Amino acid sequence: MLNDHPSQSDNAMADNTKTEERTVVRAGFMPLVDCAPLVVAACKGFAENEGLTLQLVRESSWATIRDKVVFGHFEVAHMLAGMPIARSLGIGHLTVPMIAPCALGLGGNAITVSAPLFESMEQERAGLGAAPASNGAALARVVRKRASSAPLVFAMVYPVSSHNYELRYWLAAAGIHPDRDVRLVVIPPPLMADAISAGHIDGFCVGEPWNSMAVEAGTGRIVATKSEIWRQSPGKVLGCRRDWADANAGRLAALIRALYHAGQWADDPANHEELAHLLAQPRHVGEPARIIMRALSGRMVLAPGADPIAIPDFQNFHRHAATFPWRSHALWFFSQMVRWGQTTLTADNLATTAGVYRPDLYRAALAGTGAALPAASSKVEGALTRSEAVAAGKRALTLGPDGFFDGRTFDPDRVEAYIDSFEINSRNGSLEIDPEG
Repeated sequence: MLNDHPSQSDNAMADNTKTEERTVVRAGFMPLVDCAPLVVAACKGFAENEGLTLQLVRESSWATIRDKVVFGHFEVAHMLAGMPIARSLGIGHLTVPMIAPCALGLGGNAITVSAPLFESMEQERAGLGAAPASNGAALARVVRKRASSAPLVFAMVYPVSSHNYELRYWLAAAGIHPDRDVRLVVIPPPLMADAISAGHIDGFCVGEPWNSMAVEAGTGRIVATKSEIWRQSPGKVLGCRRDWADANAGRLAALIRALYHAGQWADDPANHEELAHLLAQPRHVGEPARIIMRALSGRMVLAPGADPIAIPDFQNFHRHAATFPWRSHALWFFSQMVRWGQTTLTADNLATTAGVYRPDLYRAALAGTGAALPAASSKVEGALTRSEAVAAGKRALTLGPDGFFDGRTFDPDRVEAYIDSFEINSRNGSLEIDPEG
């Protein structure tokens, strides 16, 4: 006769299963240097210290990351900073409320052009290590001279990525309309160097190490970096569905703490050599540690055979509140979505966007840990011309400098005025970009 009552061992197995369900977090990521906080949290014990088993899954495109979070294959992911906003607004795909309770760092991207294009730009007074405005002006002269030819083709990684908006910001500041004067396409990060080597594109904006891989192949020249275009600017966040976050508040808080401490570890120069080798593993980024070290050290090689150039704040994982989810960052991304015709400026869209980045969850997770937490949730972006100490509870926190290369500032309380201040825009149009990058 069967026993309808579970045995003691059955109960133990059930308890173990429940514990595993409570503590395992699956996270998708892309092979980029800025996935470092997730890799460090999983591999250096920071997640385990918080009672979590962090399972990392490497993916090949941002569209796959998006879909696997939307449909529940991943609890969380290494996400483009605009992706949770776009999903919450329903831009280009399903409307699925998402949040970003933690950022994953600042900086890390660059704009690279092909060797032939850079040669043409040099004839128009561009130079390695020149200011973004100077190289942008040189590119504009090249574009004008090619007006009767096929447009130059530039790639970025996804339509709502910081890469798209940084590339557009740089082009437009130089007088190049990104939707009329050049052609923009989407290519996954690991394929950028191959695309420029094959001559399919003339330039791209991507995160490291893929700019450096194009330089290493002899086919790319880095002409501007993210930290030069907008210093201390956001790129990636921890993203998840809002319903998952609501149902798993404890797990999410533990993960935020693990990522905070992982970012501290990753930002320490004493750990950079170990981190470079950790990221170089095939299961993570899978490219040479010596190339990955360029981003970690901020000493970038801009062209084959060139000496490294120090780029201040090229990649931050902890300094300058690098993991704090500023609402002003979210609203800047929203301003660019409106500027380039991806969505409309309405009170509802503004409110939805402001609710995607969650400094309240970040503060709650880190309360009592001794972490220096910003007292404000928004700030005027680009206003700090030097490093300054700001209020962080009972402690001080250093922010800035955070300027845009064209001298503009972004006041999150004046979004419409900011958008209206740009002469070049596609506000009344729509982006003709494949959203499946």
